[in-house]
Amino acid sequence: MADLNVEVERGDTAALVRLDGDLDKLTAPQLKECLVRLFAEGCVRVVIDTRELEFCDSSGLWALVEHQRRVAAQAGSLRLVGVHGVLQRVLDVTGLKAAFDDVLRAEL
Repeated sequence: MADLNVEVERGDTAALVRLDGDLDKLTAPQLKECLVRLFAEGCVRVVIDTRELEFCDSSGLWALVEHQRRVAAQAGSLRLVGVHGVLQRVLDVTGLKAAFDDVLRAEL
């Protein structure tokens, strides 16, 4: 069974979300719920740290893209840091890297 640990450090209008584990069909709803809650609380600038993410499938990718669209409509942003492995390949192959304000492979 896939597991995803989601940790959030929150400011007034910004948040850092750390992902650890697998972001897939089973766990994407957990991330979506977290991001929707942050958005509802007025958090429109989100950085997602994917350094500890071990796997990401199309469901996980869609959760990220969907939230990026939501915050962009409110002049917010969704940034990814620590992109590597499967997520990096999926973003490169699909061309979705351009959908995010910044896709950073460097440290925070």
